[in-house]
Amino acid sequence: MTDTRADFLSTARSAADLLRDSAVAAAWSRPSALPEFSVAALAGHLAYQILVIPQLLTSPVPQEETVALLEHYSRVRWIGADLDDDINVRIRRGGQEISAEGHAALVARVDLALGELDGSLVSATNRPVRISLWGPWSLVLDDMLITRMMELAVHSDDLAVSVGMAAPTLPPGAVNTVIGLLARLAVRRHGPIDVLRALSRAERAPATIAAF
Repeated sequence: MTDTRADFLSTARSAADLLRDSAVAAAWSRPSALPEFSVAALAGHLAYQILVIPQLLTSPVPQEETVALLEHYSRVRWIGADLDDDINVRIRRGGQEISAEGHAALVARVDLALGELDGSLVSATNRPVRISLWGPWSLVLDDMLITRMMELAVHSDDLAVSVGMAAPTLPPGAVNTVIGLLARLAVRRHGPIDVLRALSRAERAPATIAAF
């Protein structure tokens, strides 16, 4: 198994532990830290990052073009989209639908998916896969797992903050992968000097180097 796949599974298990926590169940119907997301919808969106992978592994190989990881982020419509834009409404609705059967059912689905992935990711070829919500392009599997690892890391923090918990500790390999991806996206958005100053010179740091 590649390091990316092992790190994805470790990050997914960490997210599953968070989803399983009684604090998430207790706050299920409350607003989350993200605008327009309930805790339930955010939990559903977090769970989706795991649940989608078994689906992708059993789907036919897409026929449209396969793009590189950073090119993917040049194309997705949610970056910079307003809260009420169609893409963000669809993302929130998807989280709500995934969590509609309640906390226990969602946790059971995630645990089942992780059990499947413990075996299937080992032997899976690094072939193109696609999430149809994005648009007509694909990523190779390992790049897809990097995108899902980033989502798991970011939204685990969102969910933990929403229910008054400490953010989960990420596996070291996942930290390197996720921070590396976000740093490259930040450089693309703000330029190398702003990112360099933010990381090394507080007196000259820009107001933000947020990747998105």
